[in-house]
Amino acid sequence: MNPTNTKTDIADNFHGTTVLDPYRWLEDPESPKTKQWADRQNSVTRKYFDALPARSVFKDRLTEKRNHPVCGLPEKEGDHYYFHMNSGLQNQPVFCRMKHLGDPVPEVVIDPNSLNPDGTTAITATSFSHDGKLLAYALSENGSDWCTLKIRNLETGKDLPDEIRWCKFTDITWTGDDKGFYYSRYPQPGTVAPEDEGNYNKLYLHQLGKNQQDDELIHERPGDKELSFGTTLTDDRRWLILATWKGTENKSRLYFRPADDNGEFKPLAAEGDAYYSYIGNKDNLFYLYTNSEAPNGRIIAVDLNSPDRSNWLDILPEREEVLYYPKLADDRLAVAYLKDAWHHLEIHKLDGKQEAGPSLPEMITVQGLSFDKKSRKLFISYTSFLTPLTVVRWSLDERKMDSVFTAEGGLDPGRYETVQVFYPSKDGTKVPMFLTRRKGVAAEGTNPVLLYGYGGFNISMTPSYSASNALFIEDGGIYAVANLRGGGEFGEAWHQAGTFGNKQRVFDDFISAGEWLVDNNWTQPEKLAIMGGSNGGLLVSACLNQRPDLFGAVICQVPVTDMLRYQLFTVGRFWTSEFGSVDDGEEAFKTLFAYSPLHNVREREHPATLITTADTDDRVVPAHAMKYAATLQDAQRGDKPVLLRIEKDAGHGLGKPTSKLIEEHADIYSFLYEQLGVMN
Repeated sequence: MNPTNTKTDIADNFHGTTVLDPYRWLEDPESPKTKQWADRQNSVTRKYFDALPARSVFKDRLTEKRNHPVCGLPEKEGDHYYFHMNSGLQNQPVFCRMKHLGDPVPEVVIDPNSLNPDGTTAITATSFSHDGKLLAYALSENGSDWCTLKIRNLETGKDLPDEIRWCKFTDITWTGDDKGFYYSRYPQPGTVAPEDEGNYNKLYLHQLGKNQQDDELIHERPGDKELSFGTTLTDDRRWLILATWKGTENKSRLYFRPADDNGEFKPLAAEGDAYYSYIGNKDNLFYLYTNSEAPNGRIIAVDLNSPDRSNWLDILPEREEVLYYPKLADDRLAVAYLKDAWHHLEIHKLDGKQEAGPSLPEMITVQGLSFDKKSRKLFISYTSFLTPLTVVRWSLDERKMDSVFTAEGGLDPGRYETVQVFYPSKDGTKVPMFLTRRKGVAAEGTNPVLLYGYGGFNISMTPSYSASNALFIEDGGIYAVANLRGGGEFGEAWHQAGTFGNKQRVFDDFISAGEWLVDNNWTQPEKLAIMGGSNGGLLVSACLNQRPDLFGAVICQVPVTDMLRYQLFTVGRFWTSEFGSVDDGEEAFKTLFAYSPLHNVREREHPATLITTADTDDRVVPAHAMKYAATLQDAQRGDKPVLLRIEKDAGHGLGKPTSKLIEEHADIYSFLYEQLGVMN
């Protein structure tokens, strides 16, 4: 079934160990040989999917399941409430506004669907001027992390001629007089070596009406080319906050200066020992989130007149729960806490005392908070495994909650449920896992189970709704999510327990989840599928190598698989703070080599495997998926398919249009249905 994969004799020597790399030629995306190989792979994969009887049925059902309006978190600016809204099947959400929530027809501000007939142009960031008359927004093409900044006059509905390029993950911070904004950008392509086009981040000030080439350089650190910069202007417009960080490291530094002063930034929390972020201020008293001396997080107050650490005040000290999402709402702090991997929301006064807050459901994720200063109402968006995005509003003064947007199309809580179990990992550590299923389903060892995991970068796998997973559950499946070490579910200590030399613990946690599901008779290996993307793709490919007997199917999405060369591509060097790299010495090499998915494939019978990537993924380059697919196909000694699906004109997942998502999920879930024997 699989195309012929040509090997070469390329090899590297790492600290005295020779490592073959026979498919390195697939690292060149522009090579005709690579393109031909990719086309052959897609042809074989497409033929397989098109022959699946469940595919067209699932696609139709998924289209119907998604065909409901989804409204994002409202944000009050000027006289309007702004929000993203998708009527159901639009490729991209439309940026809209209303003067009064509940108006029958929202006014369209920006419709990205009108900018590109393929639906691959996405709005990835927005920032309003202080008077609410101008909007700076970022557009991304084909799923790229790179974006272009534009400015729209919200009174005329027209864009200004200004255009800012070479940006990625940038803040957009308006000046106090609304005559410009701060942003960060990377070097113009061609002005530095190709491998440095994602280095040497610089902070600029753009004045409206000027060309980008005339923008004022505000801050740079050429001596440390991997640093990135971001800014925030305080609500009173008196102070400009500068944040610096390196890659994905969970550490940052904060500096400040008067907003009307072009002098040097002064240290606010600049020791580099932990993560710091600005929440808000009252005059000279700044409220910060940090995990310094508090792995689960705390909120502190720092007086600009005496900013030394010895003078910091604990407002919300560290607790057993993880402080996940703080929001300053005038004279209150709204704080989402994470306990056992799901959120509850609390309201505190600025002295730390708790008061009555909204009563939200259990087993949810708080996705966003915004505050309307005039009405003193807090907007809260949340989701769960059963419920799509929901928006409610809490009055700080009346202490009452009302509904703003209730989504349709979820799972009926009268028929379906999410439960949480704690299972032992290989070393005895208790790991939580969510199980979402039909009520009353029996543990008879025959249930199809889809087990999902991530386990890295301090990212927590909290409850979230997926129409595709909902269909799988309706058809008798159990959807399981394991909260592995490496994530942030239990704070920075839980994160560090799955990094560097501890990475094998993450795989042990995931394998133990699969073993628990089998041992407790919820399923059997032939009925157990695993899925993960990006770092989760690393997870499932490593676990496939280590325990191919435990799984009946594997979905490996946009994976990192070459742990010896990942740091050489695009933003891969940012991940060295999570994994380490072969450049760190022999011990680091041995650790990475021991689990690197690409280098631990063995000739044997493997379960059915679907590997996905995208040709324009500039975060995890497609070479990871392609080299791993070629290696696994060559090593397959059973009759189960090993397929590679390469999406065209799509990136790592950012801004992927609805039409592409439906096609992709129709492929993935029909593959799962076929391999697990799911009836629909």
